[in-house]
Amino acid sequence: MGEQGHNHDVLDVLRPQHRALRQAIPGVYKAFNEMSGAALAEGELPTSVKELMAMAIGVVHGCDGCIASHARGAVRAGATKQAAAEAIGVAIMMYGGPGTVYGARAYDAFCEFFDAAASTST
Repeated sequence: MGEQGHNHDVLDVLRPQHRALRQAIPGVYKAFNEMSGAALAEGELPTSVKELMAMAIGVVHGCDGCIASHARGAVRAGATKQAAAEAIGVAIMMYGGPGTVYGARAYDAFCEFFDAAASTST
């Protein structure tokens, strides 16, 4: 594991895999990135809430890459640790026991990125 933690490592491992697939199917990735940008843009719901929603969906699907990516996005958009915990709580309520496993992973991911961002801003 790297210096920054498991969730940073998850994204580091996925980066070259995504790069290779993006080179093979650039149109799909371009369309996906445009859709993601539109879905996560500020609107009636702030981007931080949308990122937390995406992270919670990652909990339900057991997707470590989704959790790490959207935990980082939520931190960058200004979400708090308490907001992350509450979003994860909704995922647990909807998903049950497995949600507690990936919920804990999601909270760890959020805290890892939150603490890393806090340490670089001081």
